[in-house]
Amino acid sequence: MRVPAAEAEIARARMLPLAPTGFEEVELGGTLELAAYTDAEGAERIATAFGSVSSTAVEPGWEERWREFHRPVRAAGLWIGPPWEEPPAGWPAVVVEPGRAFGTGAHPTTRACIELLAGRARGSVLDAGCGSGVIAVAAARLGFAPVLAVDADPVAVEVAVDTARRNGVEIEAWAADVLTDELPGVDLVVANIELHAVERLLIRRPASCVIASGYLAHETAAAPGWERVARYELEGWAADVVHAMT
Repeated sequence: MRVPAAEAEIARARMLPLAPTGFEEVELGGTLELAAYTDAEGAERIATAFGSVSSTAVEPGWEERWREFHRPVRAAGLWIGPPWEEPPAGWPAVVVEPGRAFGTGAHPTTRACIELLAGRARGSVLDAGCGSGVIAVAAARLGFAPVLAVDADPVAVEVAVDTARRNGVEIEAWAADVLTDELPGVDLVVANIELHAVERLLIRRPASCVIASGYLAHETAAAPGWERVARYELEGWAADVVHAMT
């Protein structure tokens, strides 16, 4: 199925429960094509969710082709990749199993957040909307502590805990809605979520410093009482460091 590029994040989130073992993405100008391997029932569920879709028969070996999409990336001196890839010698690794929760580390907003995170003073950090826990584990790798993580999806919380365990780091994760539930006091919050959710979160003043992302480079989170002090742009996406104004 194909969706406008502006709806890519929503489409990915919608695809996750429909194709939990992974799906492919191809950028086609102003659109994004998503492709999943499934059976007739799965194709019907996807068609119901997205409307117009097309399907073709697959050739032998399709079971492993989805792995070709998940390639290692690097951010702030960290190697981030799937478990079947080998990190280069000397690089601290963040190993992420793709599939059950959003976030493999490859998306530009994730890498931009990690780049900005590396430049902040070490202390306590909350990954607000943690998904697979990539940013939380990266924070632990970079020396932040304690590292806390929340997500409204209990499955994402389980995956984040598994990701931390796989990487041998400690995080505390639990299910919570970052827009309505009580959040712990921390030195820094990282919110790589959707633009309007970022704006609603900032209104809550979850910390004096927030790294916010999940939106395009031409967009800015609009929330009163905050000052942008740094920005990192990558492949048309942006992440900002904002400070609460006194």
